Amino acid sequence: MSRFIKKRSKKAGLPPGSLVHIGERKTEKTRITIIDYDRVQLQEEEAGSIEECFSFKDKPTVSWINIDGLHQIEIIEKMGRHFNLHSLVLEDIVNTGQRPKMEDFEDYIFIVLKMLYYDQKGGIKTEQVSLILGPNFVISFQEQEGDVFNPIRERIRKAKGRIRKMGADYLAYSLMDIIVDNYFIILERLGEEIESMEEELLANPTTETLQKIHRLKREMILLRKSIWPLRELVSGLERTESPLIQESTDVYLRDVYDHTIQVIDTVETFRDMISGMLDIYLSSISNKMNEVMKVLTIIATIFIPLTFLAGVYGMNFRYMPELEWHGGYFVVLLVMAAVGMSMVIYFRKKRWL
Repeated sequence: MSRFIKKRSKKAGLPPGSLVHIGERKTEKTRITIIDYDRVQLQEEEAGSIEECFSFKDKPTVSWINIDGLHQIEIIEKMGRHFNLHSLVLEDIVNTGQRPKMEDFEDYIFIVLKMLYYDQKGGIKTEQVSLILGPNFVISFQEQEGDVFNPIRERIRKAKGRIRKMGADYLAYSLMDIIVDNYFIILERLGEEIESMEEELLANPTTETLQKIHRLKREMILLRKSIWPLRELVSGLERTESPLIQESTDVYLRDVYDHTIQVIDTVETFRDMISGMLDIYLSSISNKMNEVMKVLTIIATIFIPLTFLAGVYGMNFRYMPELEWHGGYFVVLLVMAAVGMSMVIYFRKKRWL
């Protein structure tokens, strides 16, 4: 349940803007990396302290400051003071249960997204990513080291594409775009799992199959919760009149919007398929039970007349004429066998067997 609802009891009663880390501590030490670039030059380093990032605020180049680890509140506070970030923004950064959203503060734009990972054993894992888009910088806050941004780092290092020619808004778009593209990878793996489960469901459904279906339903709820607000987020970035987003970047934001719609449609399709699989499972179990009851009913029906015959000749009346026959026992057995075979033949003609 902690994947869906973060515990906020630690913030109960505190004034707005109080910085309390809500969520799981996923790294021992906060790591700060800086990539500063323009068309001709590139500077990449790992900062030993948060103060080393302050000089990049007013540089004419594009600066990407990435912070891994949100549990050290003093680092977030210092970053917020120097870059003039609102206290409520800092509160949302350390509260990892935020809904994906976009807020325009004129001097900067605050963006919250969910980065998703697929674990074959544990299902889908989520990580909150917060972005601060400024005039010439992007600050990204992550819960832990390791992300999906390595292709962007390589494009910056090798000056591939137009990323070194564009501004900070294009960098922010690139980070959002690769997060959304990673959703397709997760959906492909989920699609394969759903396909294999459908085959198992039709062949031999078991209680383990039901558990897998319920797990997939929870994964779909998590995906929907993480992805649905993205449509509103990207649409807001498209409509904003902020000077931080250049007109040339709008076309790329529309592309992210299209991808978001595709992801949402796929998630809804998978949800419908999983709901249908649950119905199929219940129908299969019901059909199995009906088959069992059918066999038992046929067996009981066949033995009803045989039981009657056995009961009649088991009454032990002294003057029953058949009791004096030497072949009476074998005659009764033949009659019982004939009755049983006749009923079996009748059931097969009716296609009940």
